[in-house]
Amino acid sequence: MSLLVFGHRNPDTDAICSALAYADLLQRTSRPDAVAACCGPPNERTEFVLRRAGLPAPKLVMDVRPQVEDVCRRELVTASFGDAFHEAYERMRKGDLRAIPVVDAGRQVVGVLSILTMMELFFTDAADSTKARAVTTSLQKICDVLGGEFRNCVDPGRADELFVMVGAMSAEGFTERMMRYPRERLVVVCGDRPSIQLPAIDAGVRAVVITGGFPLASEVVEIARAKGVSVISSPFDTVNTTLRIKSAQFIDPVVERDVVTLPGKWSVAEARGLVERSAQPVFPVVGDDGGLVGLAFKTDVINPPKPQLVLVDHNELAQAVPGAEEAEIVEVLDHHRLGGGLKSTQPIRFVNEPVGSTCTLVARQFRAAGVEPAPAIALCMAAGVISDTLHLRSPTTTDVDRDVLQWLAKRCDVDLDVFVREFFAIGSALRSKSPADVIREDCKEFAEHGVRFSISQIEETGFDLFWERKDSLRAALEAFAEKQRLDFAALLVTDVVSNGSLLLLSKESDAFEDINYPRLDRSLYALENVVSRKKQLLPLISQLLS
Repeated sequence: MSLLVFGHRNPDTDAICSALAYADLLQRTSRPDAVAACCGPPNERTEFVLRRAGLPAPKLVMDVRPQVEDVCRRELVTASFGDAFHEAYERMRKGDLRAIPVVDAGRQVVGVLSILTMMELFFTDAADSTKARAVTTSLQKICDVLGGEFRNCVDPGRADELFVMVGAMSAEGFTERMMRYPRERLVVVCGDRPSIQLPAIDAGVRAVVITGGFPLASEVVEIARAKGVSVISSPFDTVNTTLRIKSAQFIDPVVERDVVTLPGKWSVAEARGLVERSAQPVFPVVGDDGGLVGLAFKTDVINPPKPQLVLVDHNELAQAVPGAEEAEIVEVLDHHRLGGGLKSTQPIRFVNEPVGSTCTLVARQFRAAGVEPAPAIALCMAAGVISDTLHLRSPTTTDVDRDVLQWLAKRCDVDLDVFVREFFAIGSALRSKSPADVIREDCKEFAEHGVRFSISQIEETGFDLFWERKDSLRAALEAFAEKQRLDFAALLVTDVVSNGSLLLLSKESDAFEDINYPRLDRSLYALENVVSRKKQLLPLISQLLS
């Protein structure tokens, strides 16, 4: 499984760009398997950045809890009805498997074949000499398993229940015993013994197998041809030839047809109960069309490997991709407050600094590693800094951000001043999205003093569109808070021109009586010079709730 580098839910430009840039750095240094991921689609401004940089969006992963297809073995080893024991066993041996799926011509699973059930082909009815000699196969399978050669060939592909008889006795004794079996289904195994070969051919047996690679007289071959008897030359001695003929039996009778298959899209948690209750040794994994896509073992499902994650631009599990609590978090790179819920069984790399953007921290990692970012990655990081610091005008901006943005500007192949104007001019959420989508665009959940709430933030050039949509936005906030079971939901609308914001709430509690900002309408406040959710609004709300 790859190392996934994730920004927070409902990702903004900094979350997407820091994930892309840090995954690129890890690929070039310590983790070539690193993959940038996101648990929500990029917003319009972020899409603009990716188009300008020529970069693909991160891989969209909405839940990191592993699915069955994530933990199954993809190198397929299969058998089919009509295969010989020897063929199936060799595949199992080479694949170090004790069971394999049986499929039809359309790759649909029709059963499971295990080493244990295959042994029944050798050891059932050992007390009955007739049944013990029986081998259901074809002469072609026998020849293939022996690595032998037909000296005379009659209908080699026909499947029969054949009886194997070793001609290791006197000619008289052999002839007498041969008469006990249906000669048209008798396979006689013998060495360089014409006294056995000729009576068998004369009796019209199904085939004679000459062991030890001994040559056969041309006149004997001619008699066999006249009698319609197949002749196979085996390079093995009589004992090994006989064992190999037994291993040429078709697997069909011992295939377990009542088989449990696992849909590849099932979560491992869904499959675990079914697997634990089953005695089946392996579990074929199937796609949506029912075709075989992999093979899962019990241990794969009961104790699956944990996905590995790097968290960027957040450190709270409530803001992380669903399933993060069951994953192995190996690193965190963030510039927000420390939140709750994050634990690890081993020491991890944890970088948390009070700068304006996570992309600032990623750029510093490039510099520290002595790795020169490609122009596209440099622009991606610059966009993250520009977005989160409102082009260095936010109170969260530090000298580190200024220095990093200057360093990145020299490595971009675009004019950053022009880029900034285009960036903030595009992607008005109020102009292009539904009220519900506006709320979810850049939404983070928090818990303070026993109160659960969310803060969404959008950036606009002026408040005209907000006033037109104020009532529908309030209704969307109320619906979102109810659906997520939050005490309240908030929307911070920031004007990047005036450096001020409007705060709209789903409902007001008594705590907001002490807010020291003008109340413009029900649950609506004007926050002059407030542009940062992290450094200004969240501390204010926390103070009010306390």
